Amino acid sequence: MADSSDSYSIDMETSSPGEKEHLIQTTKGLISVAICGDPDKPALITYPDVALNYTSCFQGLFLCPEAFSLLLHNFCIYHISPPGHEWGAAPVSHDDLALSVDDLVDQVADVLDYFGLGAVMCLGVTAGAYVLTLFAIKYTRRVIGLILVSPICKTPSWSEWLFNKVISNVLYYYGMCGVVKELLLMRYFSKDVRGGGLVPESDVVQSCRRVLDEMQSLNVLRFIEALNGRPDITNGLKRLQCRTLVFVGENSTFHLESLHMTSKLDRRFSALVEVGRCGSLVTEEQPEAMLTSLEYFLMGYGVYRPCELNISPRSPLSPTSISPELYAPESMGLKLKPIKTRVSPA
Repeated sequence: MADSSDSYSIDMETSSPGEKEHLIQTTKGLISVAICGDPDKPALITYPDVALNYTSCFQGLFLCPEAFSLLLHNFCIYHISPPGHEWGAAPVSHDDLALSVDDLVDQVADVLDYFGLGAVMCLGVTAGAYVLTLFAIKYTRRVIGLILVSPICKTPSWSEWLFNKVISNVLYYYGMCGVVKELLLMRYFSKDVRGGGLVPESDVVQSCRRVLDEMQSLNVLRFIEALNGRPDITNGLKRLQCRTLVFVGENSTFHLESLHMTSKLDRRFSALVEVGRCGSLVTEEQPEAMLTSLEYFLMGYGVYRPCELNISPRSPLSPTSISPELYAPESMGLKLKPIKTRVSPA
């Protein structure tokens, strides 16, 4: 761990015994980082969407046994929560300066410096995908790969800007009330899992609703305001020096923007996977749909799932189902053709 007179770590209990949470003092304020895995392994950085933290945004993916074995066998996971989004966070003071998306990016860089990390793999969802993409543009040598879920890259459309303003105003006056929770759930999930009428909402939505109850309204408001003031980073996408894998739910609010973003990436080093009948939060709603593409993507970096673990029939790690060209990684280690794959649940 890097020594710094301006940084410190407070160990906190987490919901999982295998995770250790640190509160890091960055140049832009305190930020929580939960670490899971062996620090000697390559680092995978995660960043969640608005009003979520690492458990509510990535728990579904990491509870998938195949994804768990793939990621935890090869990476040490550093889950970064947006300021004030960690469990038990206190509300920010009204006197604290509001952070911009550039400030959030600099916090990520400070976290890497604090733990002495070099180049890292990144996994982000929507707002978190934006932050990590901007990080990759600003600190190109510090990112070896981007895994983006329902990402955004442009300034907010009028409809998104208004949507965010409504949420911000209601948060300010009424806190994390029912209206805000419903609007956020619409942002995350498809109508199929949200239910309605005679159809009950799914367990994953109920779980997310309970998490939202624990969020500090002012902290969420600050993150939304930062997101509402984000610049267009489309022109910077061509400067990315890493491979990129994009997942987007077919029913995501940000579906069209994710397609736009993919079209602006270098087609030689990027791939798109559209997940059928799914909202923005693919990591929770349909995490199993991510597995095959994740394995193909990460194999080029020398990442593999241990053979001693049970391999499901749909796993691409079976020698009979791997394309021979994937054994010949080039450049940073990935040979992925530009694809547009629709993945529907079994």
